[in-house]
Amino acid sequence: MKMKKRSTATRFFSTEEQQKICKAVHDAETKTSGELVPMLASESHSYPLAAVRGGSLTALILAILLTAPVAGMFWLGSSNMWVFLGLFFPLYWLANLLIHYYPVLKRPFLFADETEAEVQKAAFTAFYEEQLFKTKDANGILIYISLLEHRAWILADSGINDRIEPQQWDTAMQLITRGIKDGCACDALCQAIGMIGDIIEKEFPIQQDDKNELHDLIIR
Repeated sequence: MKMKKRSTATRFFSTEEQQKICKAVHDAETKTSGELVPMLASESHSYPLAAVRGGSLTALILAILLTAPVAGMFWLGSSNMWVFLGLFFPLYWLANLLIHYYPVLKRPFLFADETEAEVQKAAFTAFYEEQLFKTKDANGILIYISLLEHRAWILADSGINDRIEPQQWDTAMQLITRGIKDGCACDALCQAIGMIGDIIEKEFPIQQDDKNELHDLIIR
């Protein structure tokens, strides 16, 4: 029987926190014609190899610990290979299933370069799926947050990239990442939104005919 994975993004922010984030976006956009879109995702990739790593390591440790006592119950040698294998495979299946069902269990088995690449790739995909490139002045900016990886990535459209170096988003990304780890993600995100708004305000001041072209918050 296939177990359905639980989604964390849809229940990560309370209704009050979502309203607070939308207000932060609105406040930032009263000063700039730029379009800020925070997006919250449960994970950027399924990371099947993380489940394999986690399942294998967990099963290996438990099978080694249990082989001797289980073998002793059946008057077999304490290092019986068949007992070890008989324990390892069902333990691997169970551990792998649990890791798939509770994605947070994947985190210890992820590699930094692996998560960095997947978060960036997912941010680029989301930018085009949500059509952030369709703003009038090519000034959409995605604040992508992936909960499993505890990572954020900020991606701006061509109009912004022509005038603002991407390195200027680093402080805001670090602020969001630290906020997720410290349990104050909403406040950190609101602060980062204000920070980004201040950066793009200089190059993209509010226009008289400005209107809100994109969502204030997207949760996947």
